[in-house]
Amino acid sequence: MPGLVSDAQPLGISVPDTPRQSQRTPSPLPKKPPSPSPSRSSKKKTPETPPLLSDASLDNPDLGPFLLKLARDTIASGDGPSKALDFAIRASKSFERCAVEGEPSLDLAMSLHVLAAIYCSLGRFDEAVPVLERAIQVPDVERGADHALAAFSGYMQLGDTFSMLGQVDRSISCYDQGLQIQIQALGDSDPRVGETCRYLAEANVQAMQFDKAEDLCKKTLEIHRAHSEPASLEEAADRRLMALICEAKGDYESALEHLVLASMAMIANGQDNEVASIDVSIGNIYMSLCRFDEAIFSYQKALTVFKSAKGENHPSVASVFVRLADLYHRTGKLRESKSYCENALRIYSKPVPGTTAEEIAGGLTEISAVFESVDEPEEALKLLNRAMKLLEDKPGQQSTIAGIEARMGVMYYMIGRYEDSRNSFESAVAKLRASGERKSAFFGVVLNQMGLACVQLFKIDEAAELFEEARGILEQECGPCHQDTLGVYSNLAATYDAMGR
Repeated sequence: MPGLVSDAQPLGISVPDTPRQSQRTPSPLPKKPPSPSPSRSSKKKTPETPPLLSDASLDNPDLGPFLLKLARDTIASGDGPSKALDFAIRASKSFERCAVEGEPSLDLAMSLHVLAAIYCSLGRFDEAVPVLERAIQVPDVERGADHALAAFSGYMQLGDTFSMLGQVDRSISCYDQGLQIQIQALGDSDPRVGETCRYLAEANVQAMQFDKAEDLCKKTLEIHRAHSEPASLEEAADRRLMALICEAKGDYESALEHLVLASMAMIANGQDNEVASIDVSIGNIYMSLCRFDEAIFSYQKALTVFKSAKGENHPSVASVFVRLADLYHRTGKLRESKSYCENALRIYSKPVPGTTAEEIAGGLTEISAVFESVDEPEEALKLLNRAMKLLEDKPGQQSTIAGIEARMGVMYYMIGRYEDSRNSFESAVAKLRASGERKSAFFGVVLNQMGLACVQLFKIDEAAELFEEARGILEQECGPCHQDTLGVYSNLAATYDAMGR
């Protein structure tokens, strides 16, 4: 999850010696020293595959650890997760059979975590979910730190899996439960609780739940200020996230204050590349405040550092070109704007090794917005199509693709291609429903726009249903006097009139 974005690469499999959380989540408790295993050895040998084991042999209490070690060794040897999957399944069955009745088995919980990680590495996220749901039922939190750690790990890993499936609400619910277990075990001021709060805040930003994200980020800041040196890297990271939240809520002055403090902390720690990234964010705030000269200065500072540190063709350079293109368009300098767009497209067309599909897709989407604003919708549509193709096979990107399809629907509508517009909106709506965003204001707006496309196609009954659903959502999320809600009222009234109602 949340990361602020989801990982495009197949999940790496990390097989712990003791139960712990998935790779992207902070540990709530001190880790035990790892015991030697081939997965941590510089020499990796392919393990010998044992003869086929009968179900009866799974009752041997020594078999579970042996099979789990085989799964770990198979992964470490590079043989791939498919062979390891069989070992992990058998290990889990053995641990379950050998568990003492009424006594929760942490070995079983650990083996289920490993099994779920292997399923995820194979892209079989739906199969990982029931395994993790079983895993979180095994530990008894009241029995101490080890059980709390196992339960926390399970909830966080399950949250990550739901995130990869695009089920944001279920993902955040799992993170919430994991956080409560961690607080129960460690208290609410432990630094590791702060890390989890920030992780959960990022997930809420992705879900556009900015008030909750702000509360969590404030808690993170308080914890890190209490435990870290002034102007620490942890505090800088917290302030960057807080700035993002403030910007999303339209509080640009507060966002700017947090970014300036974060930049000072990064300068004190010699993090030049991070300072440049913050300069880009500061430029964005200045542009939102219409302080264009200061925005240009911030962007140019960042551009100089990125070119020097990462090279002329790095996506970071392209991202600054896109911001400058947007700025010059806003100030009426269309020639300069188009030139920066072309420079960015040149970089995205021949990306340097290591550039992710998400980076390229994000850049193309931003450039399309510039072309859209200069009344070149056909060019914008081409770029959005390219962005969508880059993301369509990536797990956890369904909400992003839905957003792209919604924008394409708007542009198709603007150029009179109403059937294409309706189809784009329909696809976006289906993805948003599947990802659990059916109650968001954005979903209500998309329904309203799809209704307008249906009106143009004389599908009045369908349009009325869409407007009615949009009205219910926007009244709940925005209130009856919000501009978007009033727009739906107007559309719905006109539709009822056309239906003779």
